[in-house]
Amino acid sequence: MKILITGGAGFIGSHLCDALIQDTGNHISVLDNLSLGRLANIEHLFGNARFKFFEGDILDEVFVSDVFTNSNFDIVFHLAANSDIAISHTKPAVDVNNTFLTTYKILEMMRVHGVFKIVFASTSAIYGDPAGSKLTENFGPLLPVSHYGASKLASEAVISSYVANYKIQAWIVRFPNVVGERATHGAIFDFIRKAYNNPIFLEVLGNGEQNKPYVYVRDLVEAILFVWSNTSDPINIFNIGVDSRTKVKEMAQIVLEESGLDREIRYTGGSRGWVGDVPEFEYDLTKIHNLGWKAKHSSTEAVRKAVQQILLLTPQIITL
Repeated sequence: MKILITGGAGFIGSHLCDALIQDTGNHISVLDNLSLGRLANIEHLFGNARFKFFEGDILDEVFVSDVFTNSNFDIVFHLAANSDIAISHTKPAVDVNNTFLTTYKILEMMRVHGVFKIVFASTSAIYGDPAGSKLTENFGPLLPVSHYGASKLASEAVISSYVANYKIQAWIVRFPNVVGERATHGAIFDFIRKAYNNPIFLEVLGNGEQNKPYVYVRDLVEAILFVWSNTSDPINIFNIGVDSRTKVKEMAQIVLEESGLDREIRYTGGSRGWVGDVPEFEYDLTKIHNLGWKAKHSSTEAVRKAVQQILLLTPQIITL
């Protein structure tokens, strides 16, 4: 199978490459502009004859058209997006361009070049701030509180219209917070960097009571492929996650424990870390559990494993 992974040099995308390349029948192409992705994440695959890397921007229509024309893809795994939610508060165009328009451009390339399958990386951020409700796949109304969530929701909508108009088949998988090695931002990444760079205290945004599910990246990739392999509706929508949660204050403590650093934890106050942050949510995972998949790691196990792996594999984080 000829597979295109957009954002394939990124945190999650590179792990997806590692999983898909294991099937000797797969030929993997990665398209990434390296704004968040890193060559170091995929360079171990460069010697594989079944792997190709295209560096460029999805919004460059001529470039992407050439990639599609010369590749005859069977399916697109579309992960390219702005994944740093906080940054788009001051720069809304970041998500309009890099999260929504990239999806539209990929769908147009698929339509023009006769590619009829897409797996789309969506997010819990589409649900907005659910105020204590347990989130099922048909929860509504959907009122995102971040530009990222709004752009992902708009992407889901345009995927739905392309499915209806052009007989494209779609798998939409809604991620919670994802943690693990190769991450380039997020709470764990920030806590490790802050703890090493400040010998006195570790600053935590908000009051530390933010309570969310965290899924280990390899569990997430396994779930994506499981959903793709075991469902066949025109549109297949699944929450992916864990049936447990971890508070931000617990995460900060784990970072200090695993790094062996003695720091006072100081909170900036307030119920959320930044504008657009959802301080608490919980997935209903009945649908994916009934399909036959469940995460190997609990939320707190995923956090601890992620801290251990980042400290081991990404020591340069402390100087960034």
